[in-house]
Amino acid sequence: MSKTAGINSDAVKKATGKSWEEWFALLDKDGCKKLDHKGIVAVLAKKHKVGPWWQQMVTVGYEQARGLRALHQKTDGFSVSRSKTLSVPTADVFTAWHDKRKRAKWLKDDGITIRKSTENKSIRITWIDGKTSVEVMFYAKGKDKCQVTVQHSKLKDNKTAAKMKAYWGERMDALADFLV
Repeated sequence: MSKTAGINSDAVKKATGKSWEEWFALLDKDGCKKLDHKGIVAVLAKKHKVGPWWQQMVTVGYEQARGLRALHQKTDGFSVSRSKTLSVPTADVFTAWHDKRKRAKWLKDDGITIRKSTENKSIRITWIDGKTSVEVMFYAKGKDKCQVTVQHSKLKDNKTAAKMKAYWGERMDALADFLV
């Protein structure tokens, strides 16, 4: 069973009526190897009547299969994410991110700019390079448990994406140690 864009072929066929291999052959025939992301989405919408969510999934799968898009690549660069569930109230996790003094105890290379935050829900950050974005989401999983996810976007290449994925794994472990 082939898996592309994180979705197996059976799931794609169930949702769209076509397997990955069938989509690849159709989109090749439609000339999609020469189109950008928006162009492929338009073909899926207009010619094949695919719904919006599946337009994106099939396009990304096609781009990856045809070497038009690398793993973790988005239209604005590369993006990676990490998540961790902590046995700590959501408010404590949010504060560990939001409070500069507390954040400095577990986050290396502090110098971030918080663009927007919603208490105990989310924080949007401009990373220290001034170019990439970090979105932190907080999900209460009970009274004293919180899942935190970090998505780092607009990274310049796959090498940087791999480096930042490892970095965020280390920092999430450091956050967990700090909150114990």
